[in-house]
Amino acid sequence: MGKKIINVVIILVVLIFLFYFISNFQNKKESPTEKNMVNSQANYTEKNESTNPAYNFSLKSINGGNIKLFDYLGKVIILNFWATWCPPCRAEIPSFVELYKKYKKDGLVIIGVAIDNEYKVKNFVKDFNVNYPVAIADETTNEKYGGIRGIPTTFIIDKKGNIVKSYVGYRPKEMFENDFLSLK
Repeated sequence: MGKKIINVVIILVVLIFLFYFISNFQNKKESPTEKNMVNSQANYTEKNESTNPAYNFSLKSINGGNIKLFDYLGKVIILNFWATWCPPCRAEIPSFVELYKKYKKDGLVIIGVAIDNEYKVKNFVKDFNVNYPVAIADETTNEKYGGIRGIPTTFIIDKKGNIVKSYVGYRPKEMFENDFLSLK
């Protein structure tokens, strides 16, 4: 009789553990909100750079032609590597749209570099009213920017073409706005 009780208790503990694990796993699968992404920023990295020259890429624009980084020298550039399937990327893009609309005339340039299928990117840009230049990534550019290991990855590039900051993971709009205003 004693062994049966111990076995029942063990089974109950295992079931409780499994229930807890499954419910937490399902919560993590939900689309992330700005609040829980900001609160989990400790999982992401921020790096301050010291006069690290940006790689002058020439990438295929989704609108035809090429986007060349150094065509924008003299302006502050936010260079964002992203993908259509990435929830934190999708959460950041409305902020970039707002910032570009607000500060384009003040010398802000935002360039999206999509690590994704061109057809999907074109549809996404249209559906989300992306108002800044978007290009399709290539292997060389990914490597020259440190081998993009996580997305979103965003670089802040000063007017002289130097990377002054880089971020891996979601960041709130205010952080990018402050970076721009400090370099303007």
